[in-house]
Amino acid sequence: MKLTNEIVIQKAKACGFDLVGFAAASELGDEIKRLQDWLERGYQAGMSYMEKNIDKRKDVLNVLQNARSIISLGLNYFHNENFSGNNEAGKVSRYAWGKDYHLIIREKLSLLENELKEIDETFESKSYVDTGPIMDKSWAVKSGVGWLGKHSNVINKEFGSWFFIATIITNYEFAYSSPIPDFCGKCTACLEACPTDAIVNPYVVDANKCISYLTIENKKEIPDEFKEKFDNWIFGCDICQVVCPWNIKFAQETSSEEFHSVENKELNLKDIINMGEEEFKIRFNNSPIKRAKLSGIKRNVIFLKKAED
Repeated sequence: MKLTNEIVIQKAKACGFDLVGFAAASELGDEIKRLQDWLERGYQAGMSYMEKNIDKRKDVLNVLQNARSIISLGLNYFHNENFSGNNEAGKVSRYAWGKDYHLIIREKLSLLENELKEIDETFESKSYVDTGPIMDKSWAVKSGVGWLGKHSNVINKEFGSWFFIATIITNYEFAYSSPIPDFCGKCTACLEACPTDAIVNPYVVDANKCISYLTIENKKEIPDEFKEKFDNWIFGCDICQVVCPWNIKFAQETSSEEFHSVENKELNLKDIINMGEEEFKIRFNNSPIKRAKLSGIKRNVIFLKKAED
């Protein structure tokens, strides 16, 4: 049987995905120019991996030789819970409250790709969940899943920006979606709300100033210039998304039970300081928080405490 857009959408939603879009597997031009400008300005901070595999980021044919299409998928993870406001609890970015989304989405992607292969054995694919040299946000925009917001997250009219992106590169040809216009308009809420001024221009984030980078990817000490600006964020930061009018008005509860967990919504600062490696490994074994390592989380706690002195 020949695969169609309708079949892919039906199967993708049955696997739990909320958004599906299709784009032709063409070279990226302006997107790569913006990436290179971003890199030249040093906005990648310590994320040197962003400087690698530019050829693959530019042309997916360097990932899958017979690529014809990109299927971009979105999975809503919004769970309507608020923080306690307890100063002794460090706040965790919403995406990391429960099980690592990579594990959840990889399972869904594997199921989807296998089902499509069963329908047509000529279907070939290679998929990513922000772990490979793929411009996932660019493809989400090209495939009509959403538009790029000024905070650099993709926004969808139905779900706001609270969704994960997964990307399938395939040898199959589909009817391609139309990109969605940019509906940010004159709004600058995210730029104004960022406490460290990390959104240096609309659509441009300087990772050197970003709380998410500083608390997760960053391997160095957090500069003193950011004291009293972290608002108790210990892993990641959601400020630019929380203030976005599209999220305020249209965010809706995820239908995926996997994202209803709030076990790691807040971390007791004292517990983290007293935590050993073995306890850390056991508690955060399937959590994105393990990416920062115990040494990084402890550094973040010490930084928050230093701001109080």
